[in-house]
Amino acid sequence: MIENVEGFDWDAGNVGKCEKHGVAIAEIEDVFSRPLHILGDRQHSDIEDRFIAVGKTAEGRGVFIGFTFRRGKTGFLIRPITARFMHKREVEKYEKAIAKTKE
Repeated sequence: MIENVEGFDWDAGNVGKCEKHGVAIAEIEDVFSRPLHILGDRQHSDIEDRFIAVGKTAEGRGVFIGFTFRRGKTGFLIRPITARFMHKREVEKYEKAIAKTKE
């Protein structure tokens, strides 16, 4: 899924939604270059497939990102819809999930 991604789809609509919770665009893009836990998010759209990615920034802060894919010229673009820093319990759950994938 992430292997065929050629970049990100940003415009005024999703930039504002993502930055309103204090997560910078550069942080969001960086999170996708690190280990992620990705889940389907069926409850937020009947029109397109949506996903939730949880991961960490370069500084180690947990980030929750709602996103979808859009078709690009040669592959797919990641279109972040919303992003926020994770709560303590969410970080703990993420760390357990990542540890299980390493076993």
